[in-house]
Amino acid sequence: MAEQRIRSGLVGELSAEFAGTLILILFGCGVVAQVSAGGALTDPAGGLGDHDSIAWAWGLGVTLGVYVAARLSGAHLNPAVTVALAAFKGFPWRKVAPYALAQTAGAFVAALLVRWNYSEALAKADPGHTIKTQGVFSTLPGNGNPALPVHEWGAFRDQVIGTAILLLLILAVTDLLNTPPGANLGPFITGLIVVAIGMAWGTNAGYAINPARDFGPRLASFFTGYGGAWRDQYGNLYFWVPIIAPLIGGLLGAGLYKVFIGRYLPSGETEPPGRIPASKD
Repeated sequence: MAEQRIRSGLVGELSAEFAGTLILILFGCGVVAQVSAGGALTDPAGGLGDHDSIAWAWGLGVTLGVYVAARLSGAHLNPAVTVALAAFKGFPWRKVAPYALAQTAGAFVAALLVRWNYSEALAKADPGHTIKTQGVFSTLPGNGNPALPVHEWGAFRDQVIGTAILLLLILAVTDLLNTPPGANLGPFITGLIVVAIGMAWGTNAGYAINPARDFGPRLASFFTGYGGAWRDQYGNLYFWVPIIAPLIGGLLGAGLYKVFIGRYLPSGETEPPGRIPASKD
């Protein structure tokens, strides 16, 4: 019976990670599809507003996804978060791969829904399903703009830095030993973190900062007609950059938080290990 309860608990956590990541991608890929299908990305006069609407929708998607999943799983919604919490906050390593698979599956299914819903509009905007609208689903160096001289390693650097910022701030606002936001405002603040990263760090690589967010939709786009999904606008294999770089950046950001803040906080209180808020082991 005890073993059955453990399995049931993990199933519930994975279900929450799937659902929370699905919500995140429905809003995130959905807003990019809306902007692309409307032709606004090619309108220089509308660029700033379009960028802002994308950043806000991604942030709201994070907020709503966290509210959906937080009670059961802690709402990681991101393998970089899960790995960092396992390395620095006591999250069980045996759950890392299942969490990452559930997150990627949620992102994949959400991207399929976006692809289906916007199928007519995307076909009109980009009949060949090319790099022109690939950015609806997955990130590209320089946001797919060949006029910006950003290639794989520049995007790699960008993703390490952006994800490090993300994890440092997530740990700061969810650490019960620090001064976390009250009244269940943690998900809202986490969403604002993503908005800020999108506005400040969005040009070089589209701020994936989440391997599941990029790989799940990239896979969905490949299965639905985007034959070049694995490559960037220069023809180089690119899919690995928003997988590997965020994992490294997440560990770096969490490590920086521990070095500069975490080790100096009072230890008289007990903090749930490795969850936001706590994990069922």
